Amino acid sequence: MNKILKYIVPVAAMLLSTGLTSCLNDLHVTPIDPSVQTEVEPEQLFNKCYANFALAGNGGADGDCDVDGIDGGTSGLYRQYWNSQELTTDEAICGWGDEGVPTYCYNTYDASHPMLRGYYYRLCVGISYCNQYLMVFNDYNATMSAEVRFLRAFQMYLLMDAFGNVPFTTTISSEAPQQKKRAELFSYIESELRAILGEIETDNKQVLEDDMYHKSGDPRYGRVDKAAAWLLLARLYLNAEVYTGTPQWKKAQDYAQLVKDSHYNLNLDGSSKEVTITEPGTENSFTEIWEFTAYQMLFMGDNDHTSAAEEAIFPLISDGKRTTSWGVSLFLIASTHDGDMRDLPYDSFFEDDAKRAVNGVSGQAWGGNRARPDLVRKFFPMDDAPEGLYAYETFSAAMDDRALFDTRGRSFNIEDPGTFKQGYAVAKFNNLTTDGSTTKDATHPDMDVFLMRKAEAYLILAEAYARQNEMGLALENINILRNRAHARPLTKINSLDDILDEWSREFYFEGHRRTDLIRFGKFGGNSDYIWQWKGGEYNGRNFEAFRNIFAIPSSDIIANKNLHQNDGYK
Repeated sequence: MNKILKYIVPVAAMLLSTGLTSCLNDLHVTPIDPSVQTEVEPEQLFNKCYANFALAGNGGADGDCDVDGIDGGTSGLYRQYWNSQELTTDEAICGWGDEGVPTYCYNTYDASHPMLRGYYYRLCVGISYCNQYLMVFNDYNATMSAEVRFLRAFQMYLLMDAFGNVPFTTTISSEAPQQKKRAELFSYIESELRAILGEIETDNKQVLEDDMYHKSGDPRYGRVDKAAAWLLLARLYLNAEVYTGTPQWKKAQDYAQLVKDSHYNLNLDGSSKEVTITEPGTENSFTEIWEFTAYQMLFMGDNDHTSAAEEAIFPLISDGKRTTSWGVSLFLIASTHDGDMRDLPYDSFFEDDAKRAVNGVSGQAWGGNRARPDLVRKFFPMDDAPEGLYAYETFSAAMDDRALFDTRGRSFNIEDPGTFKQGYAVAKFNNLTTDGSTTKDATHPDMDVFLMRKAEAYLILAEAYARQNEMGLALENINILRNRAHARPLTKINSLDDILDEWSREFYFEGHRRTDLIRFGKFGGNSDYIWQWKGGEYNGRNFEAFRNIFAIPSSDIIANKNLHQNDGYK
């Protein structure tokens, strides 16, 4: 099973959701049209269970979407997960007027929010694919079934994190599912993840001998194993107090330690290569030494076959020819760039297309998502970020490789959210390569998105230790990541806020922030943390605590009489 997301075979009616009548109860296998084929091979449906994380449907970026009622380009799970986790926080703001974007940015979402509806139903249909696989093919292959159970548990975790008390079923039937309390679903996800540890692919040390494990060319790259289950358990326990009312810091520590001890490696070494550059339209060429930091390499077009891949525990695979989407790597790259940015010193880096030097994809610089000033302050706490710098110059000024902000011609503060040049641009993601080679396609990138990477285990350990008053061990784990970024090591943790800031420095724009802010008591309610445009005001204001959980879409409340709306929403 090579490149699991890159060989998706259409599965006819199994993959069509034509109006979701109620979450987790939408996938009917008896077609209305008798000419539609419903016979499915296990490998096809197995692939589809993975593909739901990255692809809108079977037809590529411009093909049919598996979820109705939302634009196909925006309907992918990752894009809607990212929007809900980033635009609602102190990290990102978007200037687009698409329905749902401003209410995300101003924390005024409700039960009719179109993007939350799309996210909710995308998770529902993904869980349904997994349910169908386990109903029909559970005995086909023990390892594959364990992986599908992980994928289902992960999507249930995201549904629980976002929407709280949600409908639940592990079967496909005509019965409307019952609603589970958040704490009940927590227990189910916990038991599922622990149950599969004996069946899912082991954390196999032996495969390291050929240095091919979890790299491009390895048939298991893109598939989850024990380390993914350990990391999701660690994440679950880290947020246990939010979900159940009871903290479980020691369990978070224990499972994060298993990930830390696993065969995955932090990418610690940057790339330095000699590259020949030819000026477009001429025969003039020159040679340069191109250097990229270890942190930059995690978010580049060749991150699946450099040492960066060793950090990827659950990558969403992108291929410019075989998997195309407007909602994963292209979304991250294009939405954060405009045409005035340069992620490399020379515009002529690619001899066949000079425009690719902006971000590695031709003509895809949409100018939407950029940094709120509160994110920049994590690296420049005195509001002294130098103006007029490209991103490859800014991280040197910050003395932290992670500070990838373009400040040229841009303002620090955002008085008009609709103007992209108000707010510093984020140049964290691109489709450039460490050796200067072009990727497979000019428009669609090859950059894989690391949905789970090993660095998370270090910060879970740091936080879990700190919350158990073991500050020395917390400091040790934080400084491993700071050393990787060439940032000055911390000598003391003054408060938990220091750890929250470190979560932002390492994982900004990667979809962690809303959950982190809620865990630290910094999101909705009477918080002591205000960011620009929080609650829809320029100087920020607190918003209602009930918005820590999103509303269940009103369409599902109407369709399923077993459901009750989350408190605070109508």
